[in-house]
Amino acid sequence: MKKIIIAAILMLSTVVANADTKLQNILKSGVLKVGTTGDWDPMTMKDPATNKYKGFDIDVMNELAKDMGVKVKFVPTEWKTIVSGITANRYDISTSITKTPKRAEVAGFTSSYYKYGTVPLVLKKNLKRYSTWESLNNKKVTIATTLGTSQEEKAKEFFPKSKLKSVEAPARDFQEVLAGRADGNITSLLEANKLVVTYPELAIVPDGGKNPAFLAMMVGKNNKAWNDYVNKWIKDKKASGFFETLKKKYNLRSL
Repeated sequence: MKKIIIAAILMLSTVVANADTKLQNILKSGVLKVGTTGDWDPMTMKDPATNKYKGFDIDVMNELAKDMGVKVKFVPTEWKTIVSGITANRYDISTSITKTPKRAEVAGFTSSYYKYGTVPLVLKKNLKRYSTWESLNNKKVTIATTLGTSQEEKAKEFFPKSKLKSVEAPARDFQEVLAGRADGNITSLLEANKLVVTYPELAIVPDGGKNPAFLAMMVGKNNKAWNDYVNKWIKDKKASGFFETLKKKYNLRSL
């Protein structure tokens, strides 16, 4: 029993030490490792020709690294593994994701800096048939979601009668709608506004956004000092107008 207690204390000490030194380690190494999916327009997009990232969140992370005096290294991840990447310490922070109770059980979240609504997308030619959220809640309707996203969970709540189909990255839910393999999908309003421009055959169901969600960066569950540092940075950047300038650059509007 005594050995077990000593082992537990040593393990706890290691966790505390790692939590206290996360920020120090980033500054010492001179590198900020950022996990990002690179498939969420306009937040994080990877150019396959150059393998470089661009977007609202990419600008945020570049600014954070610059203010810290370190270089940024973007670490590729997928929606189904973005949380495990934090818990396994593969990166120090993630680009923004929706804070959900399930994710918060194992990961820490910074303060939010963007609020968005969720909307369905359907083929424009089917818009009369699917003009409301309720019209999509039907046993004859198939709703596509991307595996590991917050929308995957929301679909179960919004469309309990529908057939739900999860696709795995790099495939995306809206591609199922374009291909006729699903009647609709749900996504953030900020992505939907981009998709209907890129794919004019898609349309947003004009029934209003539901379930406002808050975007935040994800950090380790026990990285309090690091989390506090980033929260202070977000607060200061909000006060300076940095985020409002970025919203204008990417033509984004919060709810």
